[in-house]
Amino acid sequence: MKIVFIAPANSIHTIRWVNALVNRGNQIYLISMANHSAEESILDRNVYILYLPVKGTKGYYLNAYTLARLVKKIAPDVINVHYASGYGTLARMAKLPRICLSVWGSDVYDFPYESTLKMYIIKRNLLYANRIASTSHAMACQVQNLIGKKKIAVTPFGVDTNKFKKYSEEKKYNFTVGIVKTLAPKYGVDTVIKAFYLFLKKINNNDNIHLIVYGKGSQKDELLFLCKKLHISDSVTFAGYISNEEVPYALNKMDIVCFGSRLDSESFGVSAVEAMACELPVIATNVAGFLEVIDNEENGFIVGKDNYEEMADKLFLLYQNPDLRRKVGTAARKKVLKLYDWEKNVDTMIEFYEKPFVDLKQ
Repeated sequence: MKIVFIAPANSIHTIRWVNALVNRGNQIYLISMANHSAEESILDRNVYILYLPVKGTKGYYLNAYTLARLVKKIAPDVINVHYASGYGTLARMAKLPRICLSVWGSDVYDFPYESTLKMYIIKRNLLYANRIASTSHAMACQVQNLIGKKKIAVTPFGVDTNKFKKYSEEKKYNFTVGIVKTLAPKYGVDTVIKAFYLFLKKINNNDNIHLIVYGKGSQKDELLFLCKKLHISDSVTFAGYISNEEVPYALNKMDIVCFGSRLDSESFGVSAVEAMACELPVIATNVAGFLEVIDNEENGFIVGKDNYEEMADKLFLLYQNPDLRRKVGTAARKKVLKLYDWEKNVDTMIEFYEKPFVDLKQ
């Protein structure tokens, strides 16, 4: 198939999709805004990358003519637009025919509720699409909340289970709690830090027990101050940003992974899936994405948003029970292999493209 992707080229989600699809023998054209440019080295050399000239928010409107001409010249079998707000607007303004629109999360959970105008824009973009794909059932329901009971395809965004798996990594600490997440308020890293503080108080011994935080973001200074205020700075390491290629090795140095996300725009818990694939027990808050991938007390644990006391209790339970950690971790990988193996997810997306075209607008 000849597939045009209209998406941010600098997103790991976009990169993984286009690289996987081109490796399946498809001809892939990636069209992106110039301010979303990707490092050429991480894109498969067989992906044709095209950048639109106008940058910033105005580009979603002023690039429409250029985009329409490019797509007409390419004459693709499939047009897959990613992100219903910005790129969805661009596709609609370009009047592209027969588009598949992939929603991401914040575009349907957050963007529409920021103003009446944005709600109007997102509804028009969703209704303009001929097909819509969602990475989770929860987000598919959210799209239906916006535009009614239209058929939404679920195309999970899983992990490479040959990379994300259990390794025999040498551990620096006796017991390590970890998180890999952007350091921003919506992701609740402060909840994890507070839970870790209470956990240390419960065991009354923080000798060689550590919290390691991977990620970058606007909240870093605030989180550093929180650790200082709680007198746990010596037990917490902010390790900075790591690439997706490095994540499985970082996870394998952890004993438990925690996520404190506050918003349902965490629409598919891929970060949890990555940890689960490495046979790690995950403790996560009850946002939509985590609720979908974690079966509470079977292959992970769900706690309330901002409930660091409950998260600390689960940390203590798992710390005291190595057998429970192994049992939960084994069950977690089993679920990932069944539902979120990346190669199977790519098969699902290709099947979505190849199905007879039933217009969503009808």
